[in-house]
Formats: sequence, C-alpha cells, structure tokens
Amino acid sequence: MSGSHDLNPSAQLTLPVVIRDDARFANYFAGPNQQIVEALQAQWTTRGEPIIYLWGAEGTGTSHLLQAACHYADGLGHQSIYLPLDELISYSPAVLEGMDQLPLVALDNLQAVAGNKDWEEALFHLYNRIRDNQSHLLMAADQSPVHLEVTLPDLASRLSWGMVYQLEPLEDEEKVQALLLRARHRGLNLTDDVSRFVLTRGPRDMAGLFEVLEQLDQASLRAQRKLTIPFVKAEMGW
Repeated sequence: MSGSHDLNPSAQLTLPVVIRDDARFANYFAGPNQQIVEALQAQWTTRGEPIIYLWGAEGTGTSHLLQAACHYADGLGHQSIYLPLDELISYSPAVLEGMDQLPLVALDNLQAVAGNKDWEEALFHLYNRIRDNQSHLLMAADQSPVHLEVTLPDLASRLSWGMVYQLEPLEDEEKVQALLLRARHRGLNLTDDVSRFVLTRGPRDMAGLFEVLEQLDQASLRAQRKLTIPFVKAEMGW
C-alpha cells in the first residue's frame, strides 16, 4: 500500500498488502511491451487513458507494472493503492469501500475473484465510482477480459471499456538484457556471459530468473566473490 490516507481505516489496517520497493519502471525491461509502459505513464496526462486493463501469462510482469505505476503516481504526488485480489479473496469485498476516493487504484490478479458473486458486484460498483470520480484504474489478469470467467454481465462488459493491452513474453536475448538491467539496479556486477549461462541453466520464466538473481546477489555478498560461471555453478548446483 502506498500513499497515506484515512479511507476505510478499519479495513485497511488489516490488509496484508506490501508494495515492493524495487518494482519500478526503471528496472522493468520492456522489450516488446514498451508501448504499455508509455501508456501507464501517460495516464497522468490529458491524452492518457484513465482505465487500463493488462493481461499476460505468468512471468510477463503484470504485477511489477501495476506496482511500478503506483510508485510512479506517488512520485507525481498522487495517492495510490495496490490490491492483489488473490491475497484479499479471504476478506470481505467491503475492503474496497472508499477506494474510489484515491487518484489511482491498481487491482491485480482479477482471475482470483472471477465467479465470486460478492466480489464481482463490489468490483462493478467500484469501477462505476472510479469512473464517476474521474479517478484512475489499473487492472491485471492472466486472461483477456473476454476470456476471464466473470459471471456478472455488467462487470464483464466494463472490463473492456478502457484500453486493453496484452503483455508479450520476452525472447531469450531480451531475457538476457532484462537480467542485466535488474542486476545493474541491484548494484550487482553481472556480465553478459554469466547472464547467458543463467538463462541456459535456470528457469525459463522471468520471475524464476529474478529469484535466481536474488539468490546469487546474496551469495556473492556473503562470499565476497564476483559472479563468475564457476561460482554460479557451485552456488546453484548446476
């Protein structure tokens, strides 16, 4: 949760939502998704779209972008809140009350509440209030609005009202560049050859690759060693 506000304090005090400090536009390698990053930043300009829906397979960075958009909004002086619905599904949908007063609401993992009547109704009303207040709404899911299994017809139609973008997965060479960019922002000296080695031996998805990078970063600090291929082999058991 970012920004400070007094909306619905009793509900928000209990929300276990932590926005990652390192989820920024600056360390997101956009590759084929550059237009989407620009659209998220343009939300705050007169030509921007106030309501945007992102979808893509796991590892394409939808959650990173939603959190980055919150940091970006905060940097411009706009309060925001990031709500991962997969973590909030066990709560009452009443936690959404008053959220429309914020300049930006980012709803992640919409698929987690698809088919849940109470949550769908609450999201429908939240959507309408955000639109009436001329606030900003970001939504993300693993499916397009058309394929999301939403049972409330009015909500299903509204999900397609704003701009809808599909995040494309990165090619292998772009994954290498994404690792190098993330390492640079961590202050980690990762060379091209080591990055390529991690890609050939490590997980195929970006979330898994970033976890490997974090593990190597900590191991390198502990051992006071540079990241070389032999060191990575030994640390990862490859």
